[in-house]
Amino acid sequence: MLLITGATGFVGRALQQTLRERKLEFKTAARAAGAADHSVGHIDGQTDWKAPLTHVDVVIHLAAANQNVIDGSNVGSDAFRTVNTEGTINLAAQAAASGVRRFIFVSTIKVNGERSAKGSPFTPYDSPKPTTDYAASKLEAEQALIALSRSSGMEIVIIRPPLVYGRGVGGSFRALTQLLRSGLPLPLASIDNRRSMVYVENLTDLIATAGYHPTAAGQILLAGDAEAVSTPELLRRLAAAMDRSARLVPCPLAVLRLLGRATGKVELIERLTDSLEVDISRTRELLDWTPPFDMRTGLKRSF
Repeated sequence: MLLITGATGFVGRALQQTLRERKLEFKTAARAAGAADHSVGHIDGQTDWKAPLTHVDVVIHLAAANQNVIDGSNVGSDAFRTVNTEGTINLAAQAAASGVRRFIFVSTIKVNGERSAKGSPFTPYDSPKPTTDYAASKLEAEQALIALSRSSGMEIVIIRPPLVYGRGVGGSFRALTQLLRSGLPLPLASIDNRRSMVYVENLTDLIATAGYHPTAAGQILLAGDAEAVSTPELLRRLAAAMDRSARLVPCPLAVLRLLGRATGKVELIERLTDSLEVDISRTRELLDWTPPFDMRTGLKRSF
């Protein structure tokens, strides 16, 4: 039996469908009453997980406090640590005590850093370089889980995805679709970068595979689609999936960065212009896994 936390979120809902298709037995937990099989209320270092953990052998921990660079609605560093670090450690400790065999923690590629050097994608062997409170809270949780595994014997699997996209997602992906729908010329044609993303059904397929694959235990698995593309190429593919044209015009990078500072959208401009590329070859090798959907198909299925 698997337990999914954060089951009502974007990835959680998609994961439930993937597990149903694989005929895997699972139950769900969420904060709000009536939203899942078990409601746990606020997630922190004191949350009681006894009922959800009953008869569970694999926990898939998705619940998290997330950042949003689009509307600036970050929950704050205290909440990141309370939910993402203390909440995760508390759940994992209770899981180990209740006899859970494997704990899958969905972290973030931001643990590796906010940007990768051009031509040097992130790998699971890189030294962590989180630069935000959100990423730091995830890294601290990862480190605590690894220590708990050593002392308890419970298997730990850490998955670090980049931007997740698919039908109904918000955040940066929705912002890009809104820009394309506006029909306005976008000054992004000159950007020469590489960005990795992961289609939600590719991510849930990886999570489901990691649930019981023998070689997943103790591993840090980087997630992603099979290819990374530049921002202009992404916009062209996204526009094609929407049956639209991408109106891209050239603009010097320095001007874009100045625009970001003037509008308070520095993080957004950095995401559009910097590289964040992920090497998933180790994940593919360990699990004999291939993303079931290519990016073009994933984008098409997002509408």
